[in-house]
Amino acid sequence: MADKSKKPAPNKPKFSAWWIYTAIILVFLALNYFSSSSDYGNPKEILENQVLTYAKDGDVERIDISKSKQIAYIYLTAEAEKKEVHAKPADNGMSILSSDSGADYEYRYATLEDLTDQLAKIEENQGIYISRKVLPPDNNVFGDILLTLLPIAVIIGIWIFIMRRMSSGGAGGAGGQIFNIGKSKAKLFDEKTDVKTTFKDVAGLEGAKEEVQEIVDFLKNPSKYTNLGGKIPKGALLVGPPGTGKTLLAKAVAGEAKVPFFSLSGSDFVEMFVGVGASRVRDLFKQAKEKSPAIIFIDEIDAIGRARGKANFSGSNDERENTLNQLLTEMDGFGTNTNVIVLAATNRADVLDTALMRAGRFDRQIYVDLPDVRERKEIFEVHLRPLKKVADELDTEFMAKQTPGFSGADIANVCNEAALIAARQGKTAVGRQDFLDAVDRIVGGLEKKNKIITPDEKKAIAFHEAGHATVSWMLEHAAPLVKVTIVPRGRSLGAAWYLPEERLIVRPEQMLDEMCAAMGGRAAEKVTFDKISTGALSDLEKVTKQARMMVTTYGLNDAIGNLTYYDSSGQNEYNFSKPYSEKTAELIDKEISKIIEEQYQRAITILEENKDKLNELAEVLLDKEVIFKDNLEKIFGKRPFEKPEGVEQKMQENTLPVSEN
Repeated sequence: MADKSKKPAPNKPKFSAWWIYTAIILVFLALNYFSSSSDYGNPKEILENQVLTYAKDGDVERIDISKSKQIAYIYLTAEAEKKEVHAKPADNGMSILSSDSGADYEYRYATLEDLTDQLAKIEENQGIYISRKVLPPDNNVFGDILLTLLPIAVIIGIWIFIMRRMSSGGAGGAGGQIFNIGKSKAKLFDEKTDVKTTFKDVAGLEGAKEEVQEIVDFLKNPSKYTNLGGKIPKGALLVGPPGTGKTLLAKAVAGEAKVPFFSLSGSDFVEMFVGVGASRVRDLFKQAKEKSPAIIFIDEIDAIGRARGKANFSGSNDERENTLNQLLTEMDGFGTNTNVIVLAATNRADVLDTALMRAGRFDRQIYVDLPDVRERKEIFEVHLRPLKKVADELDTEFMAKQTPGFSGADIANVCNEAALIAARQGKTAVGRQDFLDAVDRIVGGLEKKNKIITPDEKKAIAFHEAGHATVSWMLEHAAPLVKVTIVPRGRSLGAAWYLPEERLIVRPEQMLDEMCAAMGGRAAEKVTFDKISTGALSDLEKVTKQARMMVTTYGLNDAIGNLTYYDSSGQNEYNFSKPYSEKTAELIDKEISKIIEEQYQRAITILEENKDKLNELAEVLLDKEVIFKDNLEKIFGKRPFEKPEGVEQKMQENTLPVSEN
């Protein structure tokens, strides 16, 4: 084996063909210049009447005639050169090769016979003699050839240069030539590539890791499975919300597998030229089969894998469908090589074509869900490793409970934001409060303490947020409060943080209590000021979505019954008609409005019964701007619906958006 410790020799500069083109042009210009700058110098060109006038005046001594160029070189007599009409302009340095022995004028004649006849008449009439000499043909054949071929060579050179610039970096393959545009753009990871990500870097996702590790193990030890008659799956599809670690899992496969790993995105097949996508699919599988056993990873496969015949209303040829058809053929068709496994990732599995999802193509669908509290703790431990100094009091289990609903990417962002906040404040280590501030920063946005708010607006915001806190404190299934703030953050003028339970199933009374707590802000404005504002926009959006899902999705409404209009396949988004009649649509709208108004009136009733405490809480909020759970306990007492210790909780934000007025 070659010694890997030796550094590779530095690349020698490549010879450019443009030096040859430049040399040819310079030679041509030199030959052309020297041939034109002969013994005749650089004479001044004159017209026919001037030639005849000078001849009649006796100023012309000799005329040399070039038949090949159809030029007559005119030499003046010594007396004529002294005349003012023949005075030469001062030498400005442009005609370097000109000399006094050269011709004085040149005349481009039309026909030689006409010129000689006119000169003969002048000689006869004036009684003078003008010496005439016919020059031999010009033998500068090489210059003539260059003069003919040079424009063609320049055009070809410019065309080659433009084609290289157009195809550089975007055509794939060696050299990036435009003729390689149909080549695959996949990046190859093999034993020569240093991929540091392993399964140890993937925290949580135990079920997904087990499935993927089995595929890697099959490629390493195929006999372990084939001895029992098992067959390797053709493909595995990673499905899950954004940021849950699908691409990270694929990177771990590339780092763990000791086989060639081809990685590319679904959009890499898309090109402006017809047929390029299908050509790249063919070239990709051709390369993978040559290096088999191998793994192909296609990220965001929904770019080419959407259901066929749904979105193409023009009736024209769809390049994306051609690419998908070629992919289907390569994954499971005649001549399919079973030693090539396809991994793909998407967060829109509902829009993928059914032919792509069938057994024999993507045999397995690996769902990568949002992490639970235990997995979040492991993810925090992974992302805390790169931080140089972390305070000893930091508890990853506490942080995991404070960040439910966060994906792996969100947790990585929290750790990074915490480090930035600590550095901004000049701390030597990242502490617990830095992480809490980072969570607030990500969920609510950046604080805007300098935002101009009038006293009346600030009072309305305080009562709005106090209404949320009061109603949620009095309802059994509403989320317990963490803190309330009227400091503007992001697009919101105020915010309330809660820690609701992580539920796998939700009952109607739980959804209704959450809706009632969300309507507490507008209800507080109504009870206190007998006026409402546009500040409840996000609350109205939230409760409207919840009410609509209760009626149309979960079948939790008595008037509609046990019906759902939800389509998990995602095909309804291409339909122009709704799956229910107009009469049912009116009933749905009526029931949604009824649910929301009932919870609004319920919130008003709760606040009217506790109006004194609402006012006291709002005054405290106006004074301190930020209040916590302890402040509510002083005013309302212990919450009667406290959950036992150890219940997994998550944090959500309820924001008051900027008023539209």
